[in-house]
Amino acid sequence: MSKTRILGFILSATAAISLLAACSGGNDNHASMSSMSTSPAASPGAHNTADTTFAQQMIPHHQQAVEMAKLVPSRTKNPKVIALAQQIQQAQAPEIQLMTGWLGQWGAAAPMAGMSGMPGMMSDADMTSLGKATDAAFDKQWLQMMLSHHQGAIDMANTELKQGTSPEAKQLAQRIITAQQAEITTMNTLLA
Repeated sequence: MSKTRILGFILSATAAISLLAACSGGNDNHASMSSMSTSPAASPGAHNTADTTFAQQMIPHHQQAVEMAKLVPSRTKNPKVIALAQQIQQAQAPEIQLMTGWLGQWGAAAPMAGMSGMPGMMSDADMTSLGKATDAAFDKQWLQMMLSHHQGAIDMANTELKQGTSPEAKQLAQRIITAQQAEITTMNTLLA
């Protein structure tokens, strides 16, 4: 384990312990839910381990979705699939930057490349197969894979809503659920 990762873990654990002591077990559901921006949070310690895990896992999860979206223009001429891929890319790329900023503020380690085992993540074999497909076969495979990928993101976001304490991270989790559920509906329609 690298010194940076150990330091990030120690800082995260210390912040979580401090937060628990300060909150004395209270549940502050009426904390300010002001509109989210990329500006730093009021207190870099206003998070817990669940918030850190959410960001560390959602970043590579989003990165894979963006990678899948980038394949679309060269593999299909279906305008609805192309538009959906652009929508996914435009939504998730800024969220990656936002979560990366949080990890920096929280003194937490950046996610490691090649993280697997997260809900909805595609294997290297899946990605290779997708990269070889074209036209209608690509559309079907891409939509089915993205459906699974989105459901995984929704599962992770629901965990954040239940276990996280950062208002900003919880707000992003809710946005992910809302946006990706709507995209799942679109994908199911396209598959039908």
